[in-house]
Amino acid sequence: MDSDPVLAAVPGRAPVPRPAGTGAAPPPLRPRHRPAAWLAGLLLLVPATVTVCRLLDTDGVTPVPQLLSFLPWLALPAGLGLLLAAVARRRGLALTAVVVLAATAWSSLPYTTWTVVSHGPPLARVRVLAANVEFGQATDALIATVRRERPGLVYVSECDRACRRALTTAFAGELPHHASVEAEGSAGSVLLSAHPLRDWRMIPATMGMPGATAEIAGRSVRVQLAHPMPPLPGQVDVWRRELGRIEDFAAPRTGPTLIAGDFNASQDHAAFRAILREGRLRDAAWAAGKSRAATWPVEGPLPPYVQIDHVLVSDEFSVEDVRFPDLAGSDHRAVLADLDLRGER
Repeated sequence: MDSDPVLAAVPGRAPVPRPAGTGAAPPPLRPRHRPAAWLAGLLLLVPATVTVCRLLDTDGVTPVPQLLSFLPWLALPAGLGLLLAAVARRRGLALTAVVVLAATAWSSLPYTTWTVVSHGPPLARVRVLAANVEFGQATDALIATVRRERPGLVYVSECDRACRRALTTAFAGELPHHASVEAEGSAGSVLLSAHPLRDWRMIPATMGMPGATAEIAGRSVRVQLAHPMPPLPGQVDVWRRELGRIEDFAAPRTGPTLIAGDFNASQDHAAFRAILREGRLRDAAWAAGKSRAATWPVEGPLPPYVQIDHVLVSDEFSVEDVRFPDLAGSDHRAVLADLDLRGER
């Protein structure tokens, strides 16, 4: 009697192939599938690494801080990796791709800040405008926007001496109060106010971050311009340190607070979320359902893909609306927020 073909082949006969079944080894990767499998793995590497850092609430090291700005867009290579894994017929790789794609999509949902309901009667409507004028190049466009929108607080980043002079002259009547850091290029900044300012201060940073206390409807409101260094390769520590100083300013909850400007960080950066968490602040764009509205870069070959310009508010403010006006001459969109300052609870 012949032996079982599953266990052995009869001498003198050609070997009987082992039938596929439970416990059978997977078929070898066909040569034409190998490029698809390798490419799928490469496409999944970046989304997987960046998403893990996002889920672990860390910004990591270069290039992770830079790539976090692209987080929602990383679903594209993750999806393509899944497609290639299916073409290569590698079930394990395809399952990995599904997990990476799902995690990337979940991480890209609008972030959660402190859920706070503002109580008390509305005391005053406060319109806030935050704008980066790119070395003063968009000064004229900003002047036109301020005249059209009539904000009561204007936070201006990258405002050189000529820009500061033009703004304070143009709005000497409407916005007579100001705190500024006078410097050339990107280091200059100015905060213009229709409300009296006192207690001028500055957060130490490479670029100017002036602040003060505004008197609005009988309440003292801390107002602070934010403009930390961007997370350039080789300067991530500076970026993290300057965002940390903004976090330190926000942490003491001592009444109404408004922090606005070009944060050079998005909702996907842990260092930015720490400012919200420690200061119990809300991003006005998030409160208005617009946390993924991109503000940068407006110039260049790529369309705007990330929101790095923000207006952050304490729970003494309710958010009525947020818009993002274009400024000719700048690589940023401005942020225009309509807020209501509330009375004591």
